[in-house]
Amino acid sequence: MENVKERLLYFNAQADKELSKYPVICDLEKKTNVPKTYMAAGVVTFVFTLIFFNVWGELLSDVIGWLYPAYASFKAIESPEKTDDVQWLTYWTVYGFINMIEFFSDVILYWVPFYFLFKTVFFLWLFLPPFRGAQMIYTKFLGPTLRAYEGGIDKNLKNLKDKIEDATKEAVKNISEVTNKSEHVE
Repeated sequence: MENVKERLLYFNAQADKELSKYPVICDLEKKTNVPKTYMAAGVVTFVFTLIFFNVWGELLSDVIGWLYPAYASFKAIESPEKTDDVQWLTYWTVYGFINMIEFFSDVILYWVPFYFLFKTVFFLWLFLPPFRGAQMIYTKFLGPTLRAYEGGIDKNLKNLKDKIEDATKEAVKNISEVTNKSEHVE
């Protein structure tokens, strides 16, 4: 039991250290006399309770899967380092793949009890530094699959691009002809 208490104190100290980086949270702690870690735990508990009972579960799950990763991506773009760019590009690749799968299976998944709670935990697993699940999914599944079909995908994309260019040129030519004919009529 003592070991559990020590670990909780350690995590509380780590969370306090991280939360101390944000002046707004420090000011709120001073005004309310409620420790930062208790406020954070309360917010997390409240949000997970809403998700658990599916009160805005889909919205909250999507916000959690988007909000922090979007900000971290912004920070990565602005930093001179490239390792964080790879981390967040990998996350967004996996996130998009998951959303595409979810679109086609949403009718079934909606009926799974606590689906949005599982989805939220899954998103956290994807992007939180101790887990980095997105890298695992990309390395073991998505990357090898894309590499296997890369040549065919590139060929089909080039064909599609060529067809779009041809159709655009044809449309512009037709619009030009129609415009020129209407000018001559007047």
